[in-house]
Amino acid sequence: MTNVELVMKYFSAFRDRDYAAMASCYHTEIEFSDPVFPRIQGRQVHAMWHMLVSRGKETKISFEKVWANENEGGADWVAVYPYGPRKRHVRNVVHSQFEFRDGLILRQRDSFDLWKWSAMALGPAGQLLGWSSFMKNKIQGIAARGLDEFLQGHPEYR
Repeated sequence: MTNVELVMKYFSAFRDRDYAAMASCYHTEIEFSDPVFPRIQGRQVHAMWHMLVSRGKETKISFEKVWANENEGGADWVAVYPYGPRKRHVRNVVHSQFEFRDGLILRQRDSFDLWKWSAMALGPAGQLLGWSSFMKNKIQGIAARGLDEFLQGHPEYR
C-alpha cells in the first residue's frame, strides 16, 4: 500500500467512524498533536479516536487534498457536528500533516483555529476568550480529563 492509499484508508475509516481501522494505520510509536490534545502517544491516540468517534454519532467527516511521498504527507478535512449540551453547530476545518515509518503513520500533526472552534462550540464565552491562554488551557484540561476517564473505562488501552 502506498502512503497516499494509507492516508485515504485512514480518512475513509474516520468518515465511517471505524476507530479500529484508523488505529491499524498507525505505527506503534504514534505521536499525535492538535490544539486540544497538544501531545499524546501510542495507545492514548487510539483511545482518543475511539472516544471521539463513538461519541460523535452525528459527526460528518469530509476530506480532500490528500498527498504523500515516501516520508511525509497531508490532507485537509472538515468535521461538522453538534457540540455540548446546547448542540451548537461546529464546522471545524483541519489540516493534517503526517510522517511515515514502516508503511504506517508515525506522527500526525493536526492544526486548526482554536479561537474559531471555541466560538462555534462554546458560544459567546468562546468568542470573547477563545484567543486567550486561559481558554486554551481550560479546553486542553477538559479534553485531557475526558481522555483519562475514557482510558480508565477501557482497559484495552492501558
